[in-house]
Amino acid sequence: MNNVLNPSILASSMKISIIVPAYNEEKLLPQTLASIRSASLGFTTLGWEVQWIVCDNNSSDRTAELAREHGACVVFEPVNQIARARNAGAAAADGDWLVFVDADSSPTQRLFESVAQQIENGRVIGGGSTVRLDRHAFGSRFWLGCWNLLSRLRRWAAGSFIFCEAKAFREIGGFDQKFYASEEVDFSNRLKRVGKSRGLGFVILTEHPLLTSARKLDLYRSSEVIRFLFRALRQPRATVQDPKACYIWYDGRR
Repeated sequence: MNNVLNPSILASSMKISIIVPAYNEEKLLPQTLASIRSASLGFTTLGWEVQWIVCDNNSSDRTAELAREHGACVVFEPVNQIARARNAGAAAADGDWLVFVDADSSPTQRLFESVAQQIENGRVIGGGSTVRLDRHAFGSRFWLGCWNLLSRLRRWAAGSFIFCEAKAFREIGGFDQKFYASEEVDFSNRLKRVGKSRGLGFVILTEHPLLTSARKLDLYRSSEVIRFLFRALRQPRATVQDPKACYIWYDGRR
């Protein structure tokens, strides 16, 4: 069966749902939504429709209010977990393709254009992007370089930027809610298996890396990050399924 779709049909009928999970993100969310609005020209210039959804993941600040002010549809997820937030956003989406962007990240129009090209060629089921930090500190270039290399070699999407066919997302049941970290790795692996069965690939885009915040470099000591990494190496599955072990993502420091 030929999986390549006619680009003219795609251009006339495509809808993209951009989903932003957000927990206490009043500081960075306006910047993220502004960048998403600007970047969305990468889709709208093709005649595609774009939908913006923010999942308020039980925030105690003005996250939801600011999202509405910036024109996003807001849904609420009471359980503080990134997998649940992304799934709740996806449940409210009616696009043909889903694009997940973290609330502390800033995609560009060129990145979205690259996603559109992948969708148009009809040969992928989804993918991600390499990332870059908005600033660097001691050791951060090394660790980021390691991740970007691993991402390309293993075809693992960074959680801060994932795109996929909506039908395939629902076929695999979205993000596995057993995970409090590394859910994007599990998601990438499951999506690749479905893609392989349909003759479709999973791609990591490298030409226009996603810009993401380096705020954790200020909010957490190196020893905290290293302690998590060592525990994850010893007991990977138990660690990423333990919300207490994954507090770096959930303790609310912003």
